[in-house]
Amino acid sequence: MAPNTDDGVKASLELDESSSTNNTPQVTTSKSGGSGINLQQYNHLFIQPTAQGSGMIDPSPLISHDLIAHDADGAAGLNEQEMANLPERGDSENSSPSWHHPVQSTMNYFNTLSSFFTQQFLSWLAICQFCVNGGMFTLVMSLSLPIFQQLEVSASRQQLYTTMMLSPWAMKPFIGVASDLFPIFGYNKRFFALYSVLIGLAGCIVLLVLFHSETPHRAVEQGADAVQSLADAIVLCFTAVSFEAATLDILSEGKYSELMRIYPESGSSIISWKFGWSLAGSIITQSYVGPLSDAGYWHTLFWIATILSITPFYPTIRNSMLVAATFSSLVMFRGWMPEKKRSSDEVGMMKLCPCCLFDIGGFKQKRTPFIVITLSGLAGPILAAVTTFADLNIGLISSAVMLLVLAITTWLVFPRVLFYVTTSMLLINLSSPTIGSALSYFYTASEECLPDGPHFSYTYYITVTGIVSSVVSFLAVVLYQATISSWRFRPAFMFTIVAGSLSTIIDVVIVQRWNISFGISDKLFFFLGNAVFESLVGILLGLPMSAIFAKIAPPGMESAVFAYVVGIQNFGNMLSGLLGSGIIQWSGMTTVGDNCDFSNLAEMIVIWKILIPILVGIPATFLVPNKLQTEPLIDWKEEKWYGSEHEETDERVQNEADTKEHIAVPQAEPYFV
Repeated sequence: MAPNTDDGVKASLELDESSSTNNTPQVTTSKSGGSGINLQQYNHLFIQPTAQGSGMIDPSPLISHDLIAHDADGAAGLNEQEMANLPERGDSENSSPSWHHPVQSTMNYFNTLSSFFTQQFLSWLAICQFCVNGGMFTLVMSLSLPIFQQLEVSASRQQLYTTMMLSPWAMKPFIGVASDLFPIFGYNKRFFALYSVLIGLAGCIVLLVLFHSETPHRAVEQGADAVQSLADAIVLCFTAVSFEAATLDILSEGKYSELMRIYPESGSSIISWKFGWSLAGSIITQSYVGPLSDAGYWHTLFWIATILSITPFYPTIRNSMLVAATFSSLVMFRGWMPEKKRSSDEVGMMKLCPCCLFDIGGFKQKRTPFIVITLSGLAGPILAAVTTFADLNIGLISSAVMLLVLAITTWLVFPRVLFYVTTSMLLINLSSPTIGSALSYFYTASEECLPDGPHFSYTYYITVTGIVSSVVSFLAVVLYQATISSWRFRPAFMFTIVAGSLSTIIDVVIVQRWNISFGISDKLFFFLGNAVFESLVGILLGLPMSAIFAKIAPPGMESAVFAYVVGIQNFGNMLSGLLGSGIIQWSGMTTVGDNCDFSNLAEMIVIWKILIPILVGIPATFLVPNKLQTEPLIDWKEEKWYGSEHEETDERVQNEADTKEHIAVPQAEPYFV
């Protein structure tokens, strides 16, 4: 049978599901990511054939024809006629961007990007990042400040709520494992993506019903219990929105992470593409959130979030086709995120119900990593819920114990390089606790609360400075791609840690009101300082952090292990937020009401945002391999971790012989398809 290809997809070279017994699903990957959320990426080495014929990773739908035709190891090939019609791939060394020639650098970037990833996948990734991460997610996270301030929720409590809203990003390991082991209607990722869209949509619809312009005032008049109930409901809805963004992020990350491992010469081009679209969506979103928040048009904002939440639905199921009309029939979707359909006929695949399979073979083969990854993904949201809705101290102690357990488990189960990298990134994150809620309350406090404060409106604080921050972040992506992407990992992290710590001096100056003594207004000083430098160093730190995570993902478990390390990182971010909430609470600051007290804020910034990040973060970078960002960090053939060194069985050889008329593709163990 001839192979099936997606219409209009540059390189959707997947085999027809009925033409091969080793039904090869595909890999996915992120971070998901944006806004203090997660960031993620890729790896190296060609995937070798495996001993199992079931559930292989099929990266071919994402690999452009020219890459497959030029595969040096012969992992994928085309017939002479197909090869004759393909464009030549440019030399990666000649395509590397240079800041000396920005126009040529940009052209080389897009040439490199299109030679490694298909237009369909790039379009799907752009929609998810622009509409969901940069749009809907940015919208609801921006709204948390004005909504909770109007409800007179303290900065410490708002910090806890923010941690809960971001907890789905710590769930990414669980989401990754679930999608790997439980194909729905034969697909590992597609229906997980669709279900996440429905969950996010449900959260937006509840907000539409629950929250109107007068809702905050009525809740405050009714008392603390009414405020608490309303705030908790809003947090749960925002968490549902965050779940959609996190799920789509990890599903997309699995895709590009696996390809970056195969083709390390692609560098960080797909990461720049991802962040570029996310930042573009963020700029547009922030342009209207501030003014509409000042005007109290909450319902309008939630309608916008609802529309944005459903934008990935159609591209994910585009060109749908009903295979059969019986109860047990499956629906086959060929969308912009193509993947191979799996069946219960595969070796090691169990049918749980008419719509769900279980990859019991893959689970048995790598049982320990799967269990560890699953538990790490569930730990974050559970502890965030306990801390938010029960007791902060219990949550902090439980989180610290869980973090220690995860560290010991990583040491025992995973390769040493992976342990050192995750430990380093955790130390960097935990050395800088999140105290953003206290700063946001200080900058936007009313005259009744803080007579001599900056008194920024939401239009200025969210929209004006937000747009500036997003533009600077976009330029930071370009700067990183043109310069720092060629550095070794260690100096890249050192530079951004020092720069990030020093940039917070601007906050100290404003809090102490020194800028007023020099005749510089709060808006101008904040605009030229905080809005520019903090966004710049944030992106410059996030990009190499994302890249190094993708490069330590092993063959055959790209998505699961990638989700694990990113999940631990997001768990660290969550713990950083909880610790920040505790610091704000223990400092004795009063952030709401008519008599606010921010006298300890400057001291808090100096200790927790300048001194400790440098004293802890810089030594932590020495745990990171001092290698270039285009070099592999782990030799998996030599490591021989959980079958990283693949063998070719007689069955596999026979399968390849039976499908000789099809395009040969690199194969790997079943995961994240």
